[in-house]
Amino acid sequence: MSGRRVAAVIGDPVRHSRSPAIHNAAFSAAGIDWVFTAFEVPAGRGAEALEAMRVLGLAGMSVTMPLKAEVAAAADTVDAEVEILAAANCIVPLGDGRLHAANTDAAGFVAGLRADAGLSPEGLRVALLGGGGAARAVAWGLAAAGAADVAVINRTGSRAEAAASIANAASRSGRPGRVGTMEDMAAADLVVNATSVGMGSDASMPCDPTLLRPGQVAVDLVYEPIETAWLAALREHGVEAHNGLSMLVYQAAAAFELWTGIDAPVEAMRQAAVGGL
Repeated sequence: MSGRRVAAVIGDPVRHSRSPAIHNAAFSAAGIDWVFTAFEVPAGRGAEALEAMRVLGLAGMSVTMPLKAEVAAAADTVDAEVEILAAANCIVPLGDGRLHAANTDAAGFVAGLRADAGLSPEGLRVALLGGGGAARAVAWGLAAAGAADVAVINRTGSRAEAAASIANAASRSGRPGRVGTMEDMAAADLVVNATSVGMGSDASMPCDPTLLRPGQVAVDLVYEPIETAWLAALREHGVEAHNGLSMLVYQAAAAFELWTGIDAPVEAMRQAAVGGL
């Protein structure tokens, strides 16, 4: 197909999404005639959005809340992690009318961890705060990349168990996932906040920063504000701490490569993400 290609993000709400700025910067840097936009699609209309993608010939689609489970169920084929997570954030047209569902959040987190902290998950002991979709994606990514221990800490035991089971399903050796407690934070090499605590104007913290110590690495998946109260407190305490911006950028980069088949211009995408904050 010649001429301009169109890709989009769907969700509700979606006006706040950084995806158009990030992907349009990537298309420009890569020198390809693509454009990225946003469509607000309410819950319950995910399958219809995929059918519209076919009809309109969209070249790629990003998916955010509350549609990740709906599109995962409606796609023609899915990646292994989509099947386990029951959530997709990226739809790729296969060229024969079929649509493939992928989840780039797990790979995005691992790539961001390597970029920000120079840290490989292999052999790591991890304390993971949260039990929602973000926590499950992180659990999958860390376990698939060889983390030795993924202790999931959540006030709701069933959610912690679900995230831990996903880590076990992703692991190629052993069963690293388990339900953890705050006591696991002291022994962890890596502590991840995968809750929404601290987002926006919320100045509360997901846990007491003094539970961590110098020598540990912490990642807060929140990226707006760019420095949460928890990140600031951890840095004052001597802990190496990073926000979730790199996960945002690298999950988008993985989607870009699935759609276009070319290497993502990650630095251009990062600059666009930072510029919008």
